[in-house]
Amino acid sequence: MKNILLSSTLCLLFIAGTVSNINAQVTFGTGKMNVRVDDYGAVRIFTTEGTDTVQQINRASFLVAGNMNQVMDYWNDVDIEIPTTLETTPMHGDYEISGTYNNLYSGLPPDVLVEQHVYGWNDENFCLIKMIVTNQESSTLPTIIGLDIIQNVDETWENDNIFYDAVNQLLTQYESHYIGIKILSESTTSAQVFEWYDTYTDSDSAYYAWMTAGTFSTDTLLTDADGGVGILAGESMDLQTGEFRTIYMAIAAGNDESDMLANMDVAVQKYQSITSVEYDGNLTPSEYILNQNYPNPFNPNTKITFGLPERADISLKIFNSLGEEVAELVNGNLEAGTYTYDFNAEGLTSGVYIYTLQTEKHALSMKMILIK
Repeated sequence: MKNILLSSTLCLLFIAGTVSNINAQVTFGTGKMNVRVDDYGAVRIFTTEGTDTVQQINRASFLVAGNMNQVMDYWNDVDIEIPTTLETTPMHGDYEISGTYNNLYSGLPPDVLVEQHVYGWNDENFCLIKMIVTNQESSTLPTIIGLDIIQNVDETWENDNIFYDAVNQLLTQYESHYIGIKILSESTTSAQVFEWYDTYTDSDSAYYAWMTAGTFSTDTLLTDADGGVGILAGESMDLQTGEFRTIYMAIAAGNDESDMLANMDVAVQKYQSITSVEYDGNLTPSEYILNQNYPNPFNPNTKITFGLPERADISLKIFNSLGEEVAELVNGNLEAGTYTYDFNAEGLTSGVYIYTLQTEKHALSMKMILIK
């Protein structure tokens, strides 16, 4: 049905700014992290080591649990609704791979549609994964969204260390390099780690048990030659027929634990930037607009609204009175419409600030006053 596990002898060459299709698998390289998504939505992670790439995650694939012992998983259920595609104009970041997947391979419940977007940024060692899950059942469906992760740190199965870091709330895998996987938009409710075995994917009831265990594997697993598996699960949410929910996750890499955690912090900032913008596609102005923030003066929260008459690459930045950039709120390619950003100035001092909307054609600026 699907591509078998990648051989550790496979050699791929990625460079920053390079994208490609390899055996129907779509790839992009940021210069530090290389992301590869296959026909059925499995995400594979490599890091750049000089002119070589080294695999770190063999497969990270989505799981969607519905009613008891009903789980949509990569090997048994997933088929293609909209093919995996490299977007020419990413909605966020410098790169975006998207695809939509259904359960028609098995036809077994839960009947859900999974729309997946993977975002990357030049010279960054992380990626964001956004999943939109829609209930296509004829009745209300309880849903839990998670990840099934096969480690391959430094392209080896054995001698990898895997555990759930309860302090930083992420799954950690390391040998020489460190890899972190984190659910960003909701709480992690279950995190399981165990030795890989060839029939672990066979049972929906096993997947369901791991996703609903409510426990966390905080003890370190040292893998043998078979490697290890990590299962992450988010919160349970009921969806009405036709209703959808969205979840964000991040994968970050580093040369050591502190480096990986620092990269994860940047990933969290990118996620917060993306999700802090409210979009109204029904309000499309006839020209570029940047409104006065409200309230103004403010402490510490204010809303900044801007409008785009057409799809455009834009940035929204904050500068202090010396002209120094203190925050980048938005940086990406956005659809035409009206956007509102909820800006929190908690870390800034009182004073006058300039916020600027920059596009290829226009630059608009306004003043705002922070009073603490």
